[in-house]
Amino acid sequence: MSRVTVLLAAYNAEKYLREALDSLLAQTMTDFQAVMIDDASTDSTHDILASYAAADSRFRLLTNTVNTGQAIARNRGLQVSDGRYVAMLDADDRFAPDTLEKAVAVLDRDPDAGVAVLDLRYVADGVETPYPMRAEGTVWSGQEAFELSLDWSLHGLYVARRELYDRWSFDTSCRLYSDDNTTRLHYLHSGKVVLCDGKYLYRQHDESMTGKLSPLRLELLLANKSMSDQLKIEKQSERVLAKFERERWINLTGVCGLWFEHREIAETTRAKALFKMIFHDIDKRLLPIGLKMKPGYFPYLGFGFWMLQVKIYFFLRRHLGK
Repeated sequence: MSRVTVLLAAYNAEKYLREALDSLLAQTMTDFQAVMIDDASTDSTHDILASYAAADSRFRLLTNTVNTGQAIARNRGLQVSDGRYVAMLDADDRFAPDTLEKAVAVLDRDPDAGVAVLDLRYVADGVETPYPMRAEGTVWSGQEAFELSLDWSLHGLYVARRELYDRWSFDTSCRLYSDDNTTRLHYLHSGKVVLCDGKYLYRQHDESMTGKLSPLRLELLLANKSMSDQLKIEKQSERVLAKFERERWINLTGVCGLWFEHREIAETTRAKALFKMIFHDIDKRLLPIGLKMKPGYFPYLGFGFWMLQVKIYFFLRRHLGK
């Protein structure tokens, strides 16, 4: 058994992939397993992954013949993993050399800690910028960390105990964004969530899946609905439900506004049907009054009126440079 398994799912990631894999080779803690999943890439990704697997027995390669999306690919990796702890690394990101060592030390030291949150740094043009944490302190209860993650006051990049992944594997309700839901459940069911200073270096660039204008952007709304349904299953309080409904309403309005500006990102009928379904699913009585009175976010007078005001609001924002 390895001390920690790192899951790396890659799809057409040849540009930055070697940097991610080399950051694993550079780890000061050498007792790790890297499970790499090629999610039916059509570029040289598979060859790159295969070369690392051939050169180092700690690297194991799985190959999908059909592109499944990150959640399903990572769950396949989980099935063959043997680490006591589990971490994720995206194919265009990197760990600092001591990241795994520092995270594992935190979890080894405190058996009540289910998750070691990494020190997230955005990297653009060689410059590191710390994630704008709004969470105070360095140790939280599972419930506290869960609530902080609902609006990402506490980010979702971490190393966790294997038992959490055994109970809550990656949410496959969507091809993108649903891993956010997995993060939140891991936090909720941890005794403690502890911040460590092992760095996760997140590359900011226009080619990332979450940065692209594509039909997958609509899946944020479906992932949010899946999380909202899970909150009810977990019997969370109305206060917690209200916090997340606020996020859902902001995301719905934002994605709809984006669609109005770039209608080529999704087929019109599907997009409108999704917007309408989410509009009616959100419990508007839980929304804060300040948000409900904000231009573009006014929830009353029905779906058609809401769509019209979103269109006008984003048109004015674009043309007034706001």
